Amino acid sequence: MNSRFRNFFLAFGVVAVVIMLFTFDVSYQELYENIKRAGLYLPLILVLWLVIYLINTSSWYIILRSGGPISTLSFSRLFKFTVSGFAINYVTPVGLMGGEPYRIMELKPYVGVERATSSVVLYVMMHIFSHFVFWIAAVILYVACYKVSFEMGIVLGLVTLLCLFLIVVFMKGYKKGMAVACIKIGSHIPFLKKHAIKFAEDNKDKLRNIDEQIALLHSQKKSTFYSSLSLEFIARVVGCLEIWLILNILTSDISFVDCILVVAFSSLMANILFFLPMQLGGREGGFALAVAGLSLSGAYGVYAALITRVRECFWIIIGLALVKIGNKHDQFK
Repeated sequence: MNSRFRNFFLAFGVVAVVIMLFTFDVSYQELYENIKRAGLYLPLILVLWLVIYLINTSSWYIILRSGGPISTLSFSRLFKFTVSGFAINYVTPVGLMGGEPYRIMELKPYVGVERATSSVVLYVMMHIFSHFVFWIAAVILYVACYKVSFEMGIVLGLVTLLCLFLIVVFMKGYKKGMAVACIKIGSHIPFLKKHAIKFAEDNKDKLRNIDEQIALLHSQKKSTFYSSLSLEFIARVVGCLEIWLILNILTSDISFVDCILVVAFSSLMANILFFLPMQLGGREGGFALAVAGLSLSGAYGVYAALITRVRECFWIIIGLALVKIGNKHDQFK
């Protein structure tokens, strides 16, 4: 990627991080005390996310390899793109809008623009798709482990219907591709209409090829499809260990199943408020509501959300640093 684009992504991320640090909803003294309270659990949480990002990278790596050889692209470099892409997404309003162009631009010299685009679109679809599977699994867990009230039954039913509807939509996208469909959606948005139509006309063949590559994964390479989806689902389950570690700082009366439910319902709330950078406010409210729904103190949810923010800021800084680090010997820059 051209260094000017890397500088743009880096500068954007740095500005966003500075804004978020100055708008933290707790005092720095309180933040310090909470971090101090976490003790050795905090380094464990940071290392845990190293493992999660490695799983995410493996999922993307499987998709890339299914499209042909990638001998010039190492797993470590793909890991770098993965972490940096997530970091940019975290600080971008309407998440998943900043990291994906970055990944495509970094990957383009290795596999070409069409394959880079299709692999990134496929990975993003897989990453989102695993959300729906995870939420449905959480509904099943809740019904199996807790008494369901009438009100909760309605909520769980609505969540299930929403997830099933989105799964059907995504399955159609896997069968027919999503690139052309996304451009069509853009052609109906007032400010994007003109540019979307022109882009579709200028890149008609490329968009068709991208959709063909997307459809190929589901129709002919089902093992790759389900392997990638399974890794993304596993990453979500492993991520629940973060909440288990955090809540064990406060209480021993918490099970891993409880933590899965907390993560599932808090992530659902955060994604409803997807237009906020880092889902500011939505994540905290989701944690508080989730733990309250499990008859735990709402303060546990607030503390869990706070430590999660610290972890996110740490990995955002690492990801933004990786945008510029490791490019010196990149023959494709």
